[in-house]
Parts: sequence; C-alpha cells; structure tokens
Amino acid sequence: MQSRTCQTEGISDDVKARAMDPSIGRLDLVQREAPPSILTALQRYYFITTGPEETLSLPSRYSSETNLSDRGDTSPCASTGGSPVIRGVSVLEGEVGWLSCPLFSHPSVYNYSSTQSTGHNLFWYRLPEGHDLEQPLAYSSRISRDGVRLWLQPSSAADTGLYTCMLRNKTSCSKMAMRLSVLRPSEVLRANDCDPPVAWESTRQVIPFQTGGTMDCPDLKEAGKMADNNTTSVTWYNKCKRPPFVGGNRQLRGVSLRVHVMMGPYEGLYFCTVSYQRRGRPLNFTRSINLSAVNSPRLPKIPTILNPAKEQIFTVKQDSEVRLVCKALLPYLEDDPWDLWWTVDGKTLDKLPSDRFSKKNRLLSDDHGDRTEESVLLIQDFSSEDLNREFNCSVRNEAGFQTRRAALQLEVWVPSVELGVGLGATLVLMLLLFIIYHVFWLELLLLYRSWFGTDERHTDDKEYDLYISYARGSEEELFVLSTLRSVLENELGYSVCIFDRDSLPGGTITDETLSFVSRSRRLLVVLGPGYASRGSQALLELQVGLDSMARGGQLRVILVQYQPGGGGAWLRVELPVRRGGGRGEEGGKGLRLQSQNSTNSQTGLITNSIKHPQKVFQAAA
Repeated sequence: MQSRTCQTEGISDDVKARAMDPSIGRLDLVQREAPPSILTALQRYYFITTGPEETLSLPSRYSSETNLSDRGDTSPCASTGGSPVIRGVSVLEGEVGWLSCPLFSHPSVYNYSSTQSTGHNLFWYRLPEGHDLEQPLAYSSRISRDGVRLWLQPSSAADTGLYTCMLRNKTSCSKMAMRLSVLRPSEVLRANDCDPPVAWESTRQVIPFQTGGTMDCPDLKEAGKMADNNTTSVTWYNKCKRPPFVGGNRQLRGVSLRVHVMMGPYEGLYFCTVSYQRRGRPLNFTRSINLSAVNSPRLPKIPTILNPAKEQIFTVKQDSEVRLVCKALLPYLEDDPWDLWWTVDGKTLDKLPSDRFSKKNRLLSDDHGDRTEESVLLIQDFSSEDLNREFNCSVRNEAGFQTRRAALQLEVWVPSVELGVGLGATLVLMLLLFIIYHVFWLELLLLYRSWFGTDERHTDDKEYDLYISYARGSEEELFVLSTLRSVLENELGYSVCIFDRDSLPGGTITDETLSFVSRSRRLLVVLGPGYASRGSQALLELQVGLDSMARGGQLRVILVQYQPGGGGAWLRVELPVRRGGGRGEEGGKGLRLQSQNSTNSQTGLITNSIKHPQKVFQAAA
C-alpha cells in the first residue's frame, strides 16, 4: 500500500515545525488540509484541554497502511503521522454507550452544521484491541451514528478499541481518535456491593443547607433522542435503597429526584438507571451523582484573611530564604471567581523586575464549600533593603475584598557557640547526676531519711519497734536470739520483742501473740527451711501480721529469707527511722541494708535473704 499525504500549501514552515514538535503533545496537525488559523486554534485547544500526557499518536503501521483508496475513496486525506488520541471513554458491558467525535468539541474550530453545508462528511473507523490495521466501521441495529455521535446499543466487550472520527471532503480532511473501554461489572470499583456498577465518572452536584434542589439523571435527554415514544424511565438508588426515602424530604418528581430541605445525611452518591426501548428492544445505562451540601448562601460571604493576623510580625533572617504565609477563608459562592495573591510595594509578582519573589498556593481545607486557601510568598536571599518594602496579602471574591500587610523584623542573633557549650555542660551534668543516683541511690535514700524522715516514736503509741517471728527449734532460732537481737538492740538501738523472751508464764499463746504484734511497728519474719514444718507459732505470728496490715493498720511486714550460704543483706530502709542521737541514729554506724526492689518497698511486704550470720554482722563491728 502507498499512503497519500495531505496537500499542505499555504501552511508556513513555522506551523509545520510546531505541529511536529513533541513538546506540544505530538498533535501532528500538518496532516490536516485546513487553513493555518484552524490548525493553530485546534492545536492550542487540544494542548490546553488534554495536555501532553493525554495526547498520543497511533502506531506507525496504522498510519502508513490506511488511506482513502483502501476505504473505497480516492479523495486525498491525511494518513501519515497517525491521529491524535484524546482521553478515552469507559462504558459498562451490556449498557448503552456512545462516542462523540472530538473534532466538534470546540465550536470555534468545527461546527457540525457548517461542515455539512461545505460538503464535509463524517466517517468512523475502528482499530480493534490487539490489531494494527484500522477497519471501516460497519453500522447495524446495535451500532449506529446520529450526528456527531456513535451509538452502541448495547455495548459489547468486543467493542473495546480505538475509534477514529474523520471529517473530509474532496480537498481536505481532519481526524481524531479516542479510546473506548468496555468494562465488565466485576471490573468496576464500588463502595458497597449493593451499589450498581457505574463505568462513567460521577457528576458533582451541590445543594446549600436548609434549601432545596433537584437532581436529574445525567444523559437522560440523550436517551430520549434514541428511545421509542414514552418509553423512558429512571430508577434512583441511594445507600442501597430506592425511593421512598425515610423522612419525606426526598421525593420523586417524575423522572427527577427532589430534595426539599438539604441536610448533612443526604450527602453521598446517588445512582440513577435510565431504561428505554428502541425498536422494541429494552436498553439501559446507569450514572452516578455525588451530592454535596454547602453552607447557606444567606450567610456572610465576604472573604477573610486569617493569617497574618493584626499586629503579627514575621521574624526573618538575612541572606536566607524567607517564607511569608497568608491564609484566607473564602465562603462558598456558586460559580464564584476568587483570587488570593501577594503584592510587593503595590505590584504583583509577575510585574516585579526581580525573580527573587515567587509564591505557592494550595487548598488547606474545604468545609461544605467554605475553602481555606494558603499562599506562601518565597523571598530568595533576603536583604536588609527588603525590610523597607511593603508586603501585602490580598483576597477577593464577588462579595468583597480584604488585604493585610505583613510586618517584618530581623531575627536577633544568638551566640550559637556559647549556647552549644552551655547545653553540652548541662547534659554532662545531668548524665553525671543520673549515674550518681543509679549507683548510690540507697545511700542517698538513707541520707534523706536521716535528714527529713519522721521518727515514728513521736507519732504512734507503739511499745516495740520490731517483733521477730521465727521457727522454734531450728537454726534460725539461734541466729535470732544471739546475733540478730544483739545487733538490732545494741548496735542500732531498736526496741525488739521476742515472744519466748518477753512473754510471761501462764499466758495464752494466741492472746499474747496478738498483743505483742499489735504493740509493734514492724513484723520481721525470718524464713528458713523449717519455718512451715516446725513453725506453728511462727505461722500464727505471720497470719496476725498480714491480717493487721491488710486491715490498714500501722504494722508493716518484712519477710527475710534465711540462707546461711546465700547472698543479700538486710533492708535498712524498711526499719523505723531513728533521729536525735544514740547508737541507732540514721546514718550512724551499723548495718547497711539494701532494698530488693522499689515495688516491694512501697507495699511494705519485703522479701530478701540473709548471709551467713557470722558474715552478715561483720559490718556491724
């Protein structure tokens, strides 16, 4: 096959070069035998509306193997360079779909009525998926053309492909292509399984709070053009439910859905299925509407600058990049043009001779149509001369205008070296104090008790500091009566109660035990191997002490595990405080006792172990 090229007389070399330039989207407009003004307008329109990323060219084989002679037409037409492709259309398999020729998207370039009067004809061609050669489109009862539209009633999965619409007469032709994707219901994303699948993009509609509005199903009029007489109907869905909706504020009005009073719960997706008959055959398609509520138009609509606030001063640093932030609240206004901008000395940034000034705008929030916008003024290499400039942030819409000046001041210099040295010394000191506390915490605690602790002898009416409980007839008994008693009474100055020594003959063991324990500030329990088996008296003492502590009394129980060959030490911090001199004074000579853990010390139920008696009390010497 030999391809023919369009006649390009009258088109300047500059236009040809720009048309072939890939930076403008590879529109390849040279292929069209249209006047240069039409080419320029068409090129500009599709570059602006679709952008370079949406504009493609067909494969080279497609453009080189298709020409009018192969289609049964001997008139010259563009067939080199391919056809520009605009954004595709998606339809649902089994539903009605259509393609509108993109050549007529901009009336200032092409108008269907005027092209008919000049002898132009519109033709459709199709490049099936997976093929390289386009095919003339065969019309049928399912695939038909109506004006600038190609109808699929209904669509089929085999219809997927690239469709080209060509407008030509004997001397000129133009063509553009668009992609059609026929999706199966399983390929459509849905928020809820009960929502109907929709391939088309949702239409957005807004209704102000406490007002009413009407929703019409998109493309309903287009279906009416193809339907048999009086066969069009619409079915509405919202949140998987059909009318009548709860509350009565949303009602059907013919084929439309009327919202009498707009409220927040009514926001969301609404689906409408248009059903009609064509030549007795039932057809349908589904669309979706994203309904949003906006603030009432009766509220004040004057824009407000939130930042900079009045009397606010921006601190800036010389020879650095400065960022001045302006935030503005723009209340909702239907089809409202608004603007948020900066001026320097009364001039907008595009009119300044220096390129050191630029801005970045972004949307911060959208609360039912009330927008909070931000504009950041960037100043490169800020100098002292910029302090004398006037920086103003302004905002406006149809309801009003507001401006506010940004006051600047230089940042006060802070001696960073001195600050760093001071901070480093502080950190070292804190680390040193932490280590000291971690290593000598017990000594510090005992020192604190000696200085600030309360002598319990002045706050209660107890007779004894300690009541010692142990298993009689065991190794612990010798240790308690000989060594432990001597150290506590003689070395530390505590008053110790030992039942076998201090009880009077003839008394009842239970009553005597209750009496001694209640008159003591601490119950020191020496646990050994025979405490449970041979310590019936000791178990009674332990039970009495635990019952007294559980009832909220002033008695505290100290459990000490006796292990002749084991390790550990006494818990000095659990013994009563002694102040005011004497051998038992805190911090004086005596045994050094260590707490097993802080948790046990707080409860008063203390467990520890004792070294061998001879080794334990060597420290008391």
